[in-house]
Amino acid sequence: MDESQRSDGGHRPLVVLDKVNKHFGDLHVLQNIDLTVGEGEVVVVIGPSGSGKSTLCRAINRLETIDDGSISLDGVALPEEGRALATLRADVGMVFQSFNLFAHKTILENVTLGPIKVKKVPRKEAEAEAMRLLERVGVANQAQKYPAQLSGGQQQRVAIARSLAMKPKVMLFDEPTSALDPEMINEVLDVMTSLAHEGMTMIVVTHEMGFARKAANRVVFMADGRIEEEAQPEEFFTNPKSERAKDFLSKILTH
Repeated sequence: MDESQRSDGGHRPLVVLDKVNKHFGDLHVLQNIDLTVGEGEVVVVIGPSGSGKSTLCRAINRLETIDDGSISLDGVALPEEGRALATLRADVGMVFQSFNLFAHKTILENVTLGPIKVKKVPRKEAEAEAMRLLERVGVANQAQKYPAQLSGGQQQRVAIARSLAMKPKVMLFDEPTSALDPEMINEVLDVMTSLAHEGMTMIVVTHEMGFARKAANRVVFMADGRIEEEAQPEEFFTNPKSERAKDFLSKILTH
């Protein structure tokens, strides 16, 4: 993709995938993926199940290794392993379908653990920042409770606060609302929308088309391990170019 096609509004490139390939056995799950996400941009990745969306997300912080191609963050290629990878991962927040909170730690302890252990932030400072973030996601009053005492929507908002506590350069969301009851989905999407409006760089794999329309700078449509199409949300939803995208949208937008 040349500079004139870049639809990230001229933001500084922050996450760059160049000809990325990934196989699981005979299955070619990522096929020559080229994607540039600019600083402050919100890119929503959509597509049918099995199209490679989650694998793409997980490759960006090397939870999945890639077969070839390159991925760089803020100009630095992803390290293979070791301390350099841990440092880089601290710059990439990740929120999954499951909340992955430590069950035996309080909400406050969950959010302060990373800053204290990884970034060596003094406890008092880490706790003050954690309370500010819990306030921001609307669960400050739950700080002394344990994850099991919270609803799914509250736990997912804590997971977002925990990622933000590391002050990441980019946030990855892998279907963050798909395990939630319908009435809890909006409380999580509202937090994500406000983050988007504040300029957080975000790559979001989701089935929530309303969020894509409202918060994305760009929609990336994947099918069969390839990026079939990318466009601004209004353009994509009203005038999809590829047959695969038209077919996908006709199935999900009629209900």
